[in-house]
Amino acid sequence: MTSGVGGAKLVHGLATAGDASQLWVFVNTGDDFEHLGLRICPDLDTTVYTLAGLADSERGWGRAGESWEFLSALEALGGPGWFRLGDRDLALNVLRTHELANGVALSDFSSSICRRLGIDAQVLPVTDSPVRTEILTRDGWLPFQDYFVRRRCEPEVREIRYNGSDCAHPLPELLEKLQSTETAAVILAPSNPWLSIGPILAVPGIASALRSCPAPVIAVTPIIQGDSVKGPTAKIMRELALDVSAGTIAGYYGDLIDGFILDVRDAHLEEAIDVPVCIADTLMITMEDRKRLALESVAFAGRLGKQAAAGTSE
Repeated sequence: MTSGVGGAKLVHGLATAGDASQLWVFVNTGDDFEHLGLRICPDLDTTVYTLAGLADSERGWGRAGESWEFLSALEALGGPGWFRLGDRDLALNVLRTHELANGVALSDFSSSICRRLGIDAQVLPVTDSPVRTEILTRDGWLPFQDYFVRRRCEPEVREIRYNGSDCAHPLPELLEKLQSTETAAVILAPSNPWLSIGPILAVPGIASALRSCPAPVIAVTPIIQGDSVKGPTAKIMRELALDVSAGTIAGYYGDLIDGFILDVRDAHLEEAIDVPVCIADTLMITMEDRKRLALESVAFAGRLGKQAAAGTSE
């Protein structure tokens, strides 16, 4: 389960280091929104672009080699330019909006795009139901993209909610994989737990499925030495009066996980974490870093699986 740039990097490592056709990627949809009449799915698109080799590694979002003629013309006409839609990225958003308006499910559209772009992994939303993350600030509730992009994460976060999650339905494929004895591991990517994984866990049935999952469930820390690798995770934790540490991340997941990947720079925190820990270098700067962390994550899950099997046989 994944969201954001860090999650996409780990997914890319998993797809490259192993058999991508066996990889199922379920992506947060809490960041999705409607803009200029278009259905925008930032996390799905970041994951797809990364796996297809189309992502802009410098910006960390959108497509490489992008042009901005549409946006320039839009702004010249007085339109809103705060959300940066490039010309190539626009094509995907227009097509998705068209397909959804004609009754195609988001998950089916995502599958078709992966096939067209030559992606062997299955990249799907966690739900076809609309779930929208909202942030409470002193100015009231803000839609996620308003907070994240338009206001650049500047307002203080007082509370987070996931509108629509209570009546959303998990994608059947997600529950099937979480219940299958053939699933080797479930990995919660190094994504912001409150903004990125929280909307997933808020969908009824997903948290309980993780608890009963026969495969080892592990989480990768997004916090290193008291700070987030990318994005506002550390800022939000401070504003919610939480200790900015990997230990807090592990505590957030609680009994949902069987293991936790802790960064080597925070090895001293291992004893404070209540589940088995794997100490690894979680920074993913190069492609080799992505592969290395992916392989270490899978190997860790494999060790946990063997331990569980040994305990059952005793």
